[in-house]
Amino acid sequence: MFTIEGNVVLPGETRRRRVEIDTKSGLIARVGEPTGEADLVTGNLVFPSFGDIHVHAREDASGKQTYKEDFLTASAAAIHGGVAFIADMPNNPVAPVDDERWRAKAGLVRKADIEVVLYAAIAPGTSPLSFPVPYKLFMAASVGDVFFDNREDIRVALARYRGQAVSFHAEDPEVLRQHADAPDHAGKRPAKAEADGVELAIALIEEFGLQGKICHLSTAAGLKKLSAAKARGVAVTAEVTPHHLFSDLDGLTPANRNWLQMNPPLRTVADREALIAGLKDGSIDYLATDHAPHTREEKEKGTSGVPHLDTYGPFVTWLMANHGFSPQDVARVAAENPARFVRPYLRPELGQGFGRIAKGYVGSLTVIDPHAPTVVRREDLKTKCGWSPFEGVTFPGSVYATIIRGKVYKF
Repeated sequence: MFTIEGNVVLPGETRRRRVEIDTKSGLIARVGEPTGEADLVTGNLVFPSFGDIHVHAREDASGKQTYKEDFLTASAAAIHGGVAFIADMPNNPVAPVDDERWRAKAGLVRKADIEVVLYAAIAPGTSPLSFPVPYKLFMAASVGDVFFDNREDIRVALARYRGQAVSFHAEDPEVLRQHADAPDHAGKRPAKAEADGVELAIALIEEFGLQGKICHLSTAAGLKKLSAAKARGVAVTAEVTPHHLFSDLDGLTPANRNWLQMNPPLRTVADREALIAGLKDGSIDYLATDHAPHTREEKEKGTSGVPHLDTYGPFVTWLMANHGFSPQDVARVAAENPARFVRPYLRPELGQGFGRIAKGYVGSLTVIDPHAPTVVRREDLKTKCGWSPFEGVTFPGSVYATIIRGKVYKF
């Protein structure tokens, strides 16, 4: 039995509590009054474990991209960032589009030190797997070979996925095609591409009864369409990334432009501020990183995507200190909602799953010290790609410890 006492973040309140974790089952056995004696006693905030439902761990049956990341190094980066479960994206060289390919990739996950849920990819001509998984649809080319060229092909494909859980990279392929000759990356992937992509995704979610999710929302216009759809009862949720909350076009310079290139690109200050407000008020459901561990050499050549797993925990302290997020706000977007998303796909031995500090839930916790500033340094990172867009940034707090099913990783 492992015991911890601290300021436990519960729905509606933060209270001093004692948490007992059965190290054999990995589940929480009891939550009760503190006694002053525990294996770990802390005055810090004890959260249900954080979960990142948009990660590119890069490993598949081909092994072609493990020079960037693999499930073991992604696990190390996640734990360093206070993350105990992830959902891994399917735009691999051997994309998991059917039972055989998905199971081949799942066999590689066993090396991971955290829980990994795998998306399957939707591509022209594919059909649902024979067992429950979340799906990812790339409306247009991003990074990888699994995408669509036009709206009608997307609609034809989704007709075979009625009722499934589908996450959308929502950039309209036809708008992107119209702007292909723009002089810079932001111009090639304009805000209209996302706004129209979100509108199309919502229409398809309604038409085919999907459980829909919009990935990496980046614009106020997209958020407005999302909020209107939610208001009329559409089954749609949305993610936002740390980079779209922290950075904007005004901060781009010749020195950092390639390092801060991603799909969708950074937007305006007004977009960034709208996204922060939307995450805080619940219009946006998940803080999800789109962790994309490209090498420094690839970034210098203009590859899109940035790594974030190492800095997930420190980043939430910026939301609390700089934007008034409460511990409950953080728990909602970083733990509870991500846990709800992955729960249908978890192994039975994980009990009630993640997202709550209560008996029967997974004994994985994230302990945050909101008052111990963290300077992001390259030499501290665990991701194999070995860099962060936040290098040199001082966040207001830090990850004090990550507990994985009763095993303590203290920083």
